[in-house]
Order: sequence, then structure tokens, then C-alpha cells
Amino acid sequence: MPEVRVVNLTKKFGKISAIDNVTLTIHDKEYFALLGPSGCGKTTLLRLIAGLIEPDSGEIYIGNKLVNDIPPEDRDIGFVFQTFALFPHMTAWNNVTYGPKVKGFDMVQATTIGHEVLEMVKLHERLDAYPSELSGGMMQRVAVARALAAGAQLLLMDEALGQLDAKVRTEIRYEIRRMAKDLKLTGIHVTHDQSEAMAISDRIAVMRKGRIIQVGTPQELYMQPESIFVAHFIGESNFLEGYVCRKTDENILIELREGTMVEALNRSYSEGNKVVLSMRPETLIVEPGLQEGQNVLSGTVERITFEGSTVRYEIRLSNEESVIAVKPTLSAEMLKPGETVKVFLPVEYTRVFPYPDGGLKSELSVA
Repeated sequence: MPEVRVVNLTKKFGKISAIDNVTLTIHDKEYFALLGPSGCGKTTLLRLIAGLIEPDSGEIYIGNKLVNDIPPEDRDIGFVFQTFALFPHMTAWNNVTYGPKVKGFDMVQATTIGHEVLEMVKLHERLDAYPSELSGGMMQRVAVARALAAGAQLLLMDEALGQLDAKVRTEIRYEIRRMAKDLKLTGIHVTHDQSEAMAISDRIAVMRKGRIIQVGTPQELYMQPESIFVAHFIGESNFLEGYVCRKTDENILIELREGTMVEALNRSYSEGNKVVLSMRPETLIVEPGLQEGQNVLSGTVERITFEGSTVRYEIRLSNEESVIAVKPTLSAEMLKPGETVKVFLPVEYTRVFPYPDGGLKSELSVA
């Protein structure tokens, strides 16, 4: 099965660089996600790999084969579109067996393949149904079955679950990953939904403005973001601005608004550097009776949101900055709006970033 590699890939539409000198390797049998906000270039990159559009420069390899000049139908790919793109006048059976027939398979082969893939997606009992008679989830499974029936070694998914309701989308995404793994396919899954990408991917490439910002496993991107944008886009983070006022071999002391001091791990910053401190909401420890100490800040609970398994607290700190803390619902007694609390920022869970040239808001923008 194929490794996919793109080298110095660029694609412009007019003056807009949809893909800007991208180099990326997707391993054999890997389920890989291209993740980013709308307009970041992830669909363009997928279509370049598929051969649906041509790059302005750069190289695309599937396996060890340069495929820049090879048409889509000869790249051994299965492409599943957001709109399903099923033939409305054909039954599920005819949609699925269309690929093998077009490729010249004999009727016995096409029939065998059709039965196998429809069984795989659990739709064999609906093989005589037309797309208009199927639910959104069923249509999506037919679209995947059609891609698999064509003998695809590489499965490309372009926002393929975007039109499904939340519950069906969650069910289908695990089924698609399972099928790709069972068949030992290489899968590339384009999505703007970070929870979807985190749940099913072996690795993820986070994209922004035509470039790849960071590649890593879901755990790496969540716990070790390399930029403010990734820390903001993957999950949720608190951001506090400050200056490095003292450093040691292991830690730095950061002065926040109104002279509030917090400690963080030393990431090779110098005294006087302006920085941004980042903390995940679930890493903050919030209790009314915490003792005073380093990284223990006073605050007032402003808003509480019950979210089922977790409770979300919006807390106004004594220096007038706000943070979000998330606690498991069953972990402790719920706090109350207006309650005075202490907020502890564990040093080991804080990350420090250089202050961006364009300001913090520019880095938090998904545009």
C-alpha cells in the first residue's frame, strides 16, 4: 500500500496561494488528517494528491512513483466527496459496482467485489435502494463502498462527514477508520472539526493559510503545541500576556498584568522578553480553600456552564484577566457564581510562546 509524499508543492488561484511550498509525508497504512479552518488549503492539497487539479510547482509521489502527469483514474485512489456524489438514477448496488465495470472487470469479479464491500459497510440488505431512499449515513457508507470497490489503495475523504448529524457522524467516522485499517489502506481525511481529527487519526497536519503549521499525533498536538495558533485551534487554551522578569536554569518568572507573578518552565527566554503563557482549562486547579503560594491566584467565579461530564467555570482573576477552568462533574462539589476561589497554575502544564509580531489576536484568528 502507498506512502504519499509531496515536495515543495505550490498552487495559486490568481494572486492567492492556496498551497504555499508544502512538503509532507504520509506513511503507508496511516490514517492521516488534514485539519484547519475553512480556506486554509486542505481541500486543495487533497485534490492535488488526487490529480483533480495540477500544481504550479512541486512533486507528488504515491508509493515511489511521481504522479504529477498521471490522471486521477490511474492513481489507485478512492475519493469520497462531502456531497457523496452518488448517481441518483442508480441503486446502491449499481453505484458500488460501477467502478469495477468501468475498469473492465468481468461480471463475476464485479459481483464478488460488490457483495464484499456492501457487507463491509453493513448495507447489503439495501443494495436495491436508490440514494433518495437512504439516510445521510447510509449514503455516505455507499460512497465509501464505491471507493473501495474500485480497488483503491489510497482513500481520500474530503469533509466527507460534514453533512451528517452529530450522532451519525460520530458513528460513521469510527467505521471508516476501522475499514481503512482492516483493508490496510492509506487514508487521508480532510476536516475542519478538530474533535473528529483527534478521535480517528494516527497523525494530523494542522494547516493555516496554505502552509502546514505542525504535524504530530493527536496527543502531541494537544499537549505539545508548537505555536499559539495550534494551542488555540486544537482544543481550548487560556492565554495570558506578560514579561520575563527573572530566569533560572529550570524556570522563568513571568510578570502578568498588575504585577501578578507566575512561574513557568524555562524555554530559553531572556529577561525582558514579552511572552504569552498558555494553559489548558482542565489543567487549572480551582478550589476555595487553596493555600497561598507560587502560581496560586485569587479569583471570582463569574459564570458556570454544565456540559454533562464536565463543568466549565469562567473566572475573573484579581488582576482583571479571565481564565476558563474545566472540572469533571463528579470530581467535587460544584462552585457557585460569585464565589471567591484560588486558581493554581501547575508549572508542568504551562507553555510559553514568544509574543507574536502581529499581536495575540492575530494568532488567535482562524482566517
